[in-house]
Amino acid sequence: MLNPTQAPAIADLYELYRRRVPRMFHDYCETGSYTTSTFIDNTAAFAKYKLRQRVARNIDNRSTASEMIGEKVAMPVALAPVGLTGMQHADGEILACRAAQKFGLPYILTTMSICSLEDVATNNDKPFWFQLYVMRDRGFSSDLVARAKAAKCSALVLTLDLQLLGQRHLDIKNGLSAPPKLTLANIANMMTKPRWGLGMLGTRRRTFGNIVGHVKGVDNMASLSEWTNSQFDPTLDWSSVEFIRKQWGGKLILKGINDVDDALIAASLGADAIVVSNHGGRQLDGAAATIDMLGPIVDAVGDKVEVYMDGGIRTGMDIFKALAMGAKGTLIGRAYVYGLGAAGEAGVSHALGILQKELSVTMGLCGEREIAGIGRHNLLMPPTPFTIPPPEKPAVAAKAAKPLKAAAKTAAKTRR
Repeated sequence: MLNPTQAPAIADLYELYRRRVPRMFHDYCETGSYTTSTFIDNTAAFAKYKLRQRVARNIDNRSTASEMIGEKVAMPVALAPVGLTGMQHADGEILACRAAQKFGLPYILTTMSICSLEDVATNNDKPFWFQLYVMRDRGFSSDLVARAKAAKCSALVLTLDLQLLGQRHLDIKNGLSAPPKLTLANIANMMTKPRWGLGMLGTRRRTFGNIVGHVKGVDNMASLSEWTNSQFDPTLDWSSVEFIRKQWGGKLILKGINDVDDALIAASLGADAIVVSNHGGRQLDGAAATIDMLGPIVDAVGDKVEVYMDGGIRTGMDIFKALAMGAKGTLIGRAYVYGLGAAGEAGVSHALGILQKELSVTMGLCGEREIAGIGRHNLLMPPTPFTIPPPEKPAVAAKAAKPLKAAAKTAAKTRR
């Protein structure tokens, strides 16, 4: 069998990951909602964007170094927030954060992590970013923001596209839970994954660390499941975003933007960056691939706010195409999870090395030496796949944003 640290491509790490991780956690990672059309299109859409091959240029001493929200990065990539990472490999969030920081990249810890904020902060010596889901229990959400401050997180990533859950059929069929339910089918499958099992036996972190012990009455799997399923907040609106921005007081990234009008409003709120994202195809089935929406959003707000992109990135060539379309950074999720499941921290490091090498080679063969030089001149653009409605008139966008301050004040009084 191929040694994970010798795998030449992310696709090879995926094959090792598939063999080593229990089916329910593999399926949790490797699927989308409903028909999975958006999950599939996120990756497939990159093929439409062809690269311009350039020759006879000095491409020596290339550098993938860049910055994201003022932080120096070894390449314009952050490790995306991925739920249940600690079920892909024992202590997965701690190990992935460690690998990212050694490589020189931001790591984003999700609210729905297995290792808690405090676990990750204690076991890593540099600041990381924290991703917040706003819950109906706004007191809990406020506590999470305070805990992120105490953990010295350097940015808050507020996810906007999970006000309710898109159904993922495989999760229901597999009875997804953390820790996994000991059904006959699950036990039989886990017995074929001895490395994973030994790792899990050696850690105490097997459930949602940011929730258990921090929410009154949630102390077992039944109460945790009931609480979680009822907590995603459909009332989340732009006034809530404004309230959280003021409460946080630091660098704020808004994730889940996949529409020009939403990007205009997000930029008007003073966010430091937005992430063009459809939640990896796990929410609105039938939504546009993020690479297709990136260009129009960059054109609308790229001079006002840093624009990042996630969804479907599996190669350094994909990263290059996103940068060429105007992204100032990218987020990767599944690509690093494959490495984590295959070989822990070393697997994540190897996945990042693969992507950086592919990005550097692609830069050279396209005639670029620095990230700042990459642009649409490097692409042969596809025909527009669909007609995007024109942005709302500035007056309409201003009208949408105008009541935010008043609404935020009202919300603040209500929550006291």
